[in-house]
Amino acid sequence: QVQLVESGGGLVQAGDSLRLSCAASGSTFSISAMGWFRQAPGKEREFVAAITWSAGHTYYADSVKGRFTISRDNANYMVYLQMNSLIPEDTAAYYCTAARLYATGAIGSPQYYQSWGQGTQVTVSS
Repeated sequence: QVQLVESGGGLVQAGDSLRLSCAASGSTFSISAMGWFRQAPGKEREFVAAITWSAGHTYYADSVKGRFTISRDNANYMVYLQMNSLIPEDTAAYYCTAARLYATGAIGSPQYYQSWGQGTQVTVSS
């Protein structure tokens, strides 16, 4: 099992930046990819970004492309989400997630991942 703990959320104004962090522990040797999803009240959980653990390939939702950057620190089992030019529509609970080796399906699908953090709230005021 992989345990994930997010941090870095908060209340910001439109145009501001935030960096979310996610620390992985436990069976970290089994991680093949990590990602971020978000869920706003009354909406389904949606894919934000993902990164493969070994090669560092990155994937982004169209809504955040060019504004958000996902990165990883392999040595410390950390993943980050740098969020720039935030807009009110980015307001949501953000969840860190991890996929194990030989995960199947689309990397942008929640079903690809087996471990989830508790979430950190990001609120962007206009």
